[in-house]
Parts: sequence; structure tokens; C-alpha cells
Amino acid sequence: MAFTHAQANQISASTKDEILPVFRLGQRVRITKPVRNDGSNPFEAPDAVLVQPGAEGYIKYIGDWLQVIRIYEVHFIEEGHTYGCREAELEAIDDLDGYDEVQEELRWLREHRENKAKESLFSQSQKEGEPN
Repeated sequence: MAFTHAQANQISASTKDEILPVFRLGQRVRITKPVRNDGSNPFEAPDAVLVQPGAEGYIKYIGDWLQVIRIYEVHFIEEGHTYGCREAELEAIDDLDGYDEVQEELRWLREHRENKAKESLFSQSQKEGEPN
């Protein structure tokens, strides 16, 4: 069965994204195409450019739309907003400083849990040492 060029474009536009996400939570990314208002932002005109190409942000959430299209929720720091983006609209930014926000957050959580556990043990030993 042969497809016309227009039919081939329609088929490729609706195919499922790769099984595994290309980007990870917390990863720094750059938008390659303008993000336009599809009507879901009531504070901007329809089709208005919300984020210009080159804007940088971080992946906050990874979801699916219609169970076939992967949408990355990206928080754009400078703009102060979060928008949904497709994989084809994003590119990874290699942090030159090597700072990994996710690893830093995990380190902080582990230290916090350890400190809470120590505090709990200390308060428990204080209660056991008190006379009745």
C-alpha cells in the first residue's frame, strides 16, 4: 500500500514515542522551538509565543498525552512558568559545572533522614533515662 506525502506525515505525527524517555527528571534542557499557546493558557492570546527558542529549564514531570505522545513538564527558570514539551522540541544541556540537582537533593534527603533518626534515638534514650 503506497502513501502520499501528506498521509505519511499524518502517520509519523501520530506514532508512539520511544518506550523509554529520552530525558530524566531534574535534567536541564533547552527548548529548540517556540512554545505557543494552544488555548490552554487563558492569560495569553491564542497562538502567542510563551517561551522563545533557547530558553532553559528543568524536567519536572514526565507524562503521556493520548497514551502515545510523551510530554515533558519543563519549568523554565527565567520565565517562571512550567509548560509541556515534546521530545523533539527539547535538547539536553550538558552542565559544564557538573552540578547534578537530583544527586544533590538525594544527598540532602539522606542526610536529613539520618539526622532525624539520630534525634529520635536521642530523645528516646532521654525518655528511658528519666525517673518515673
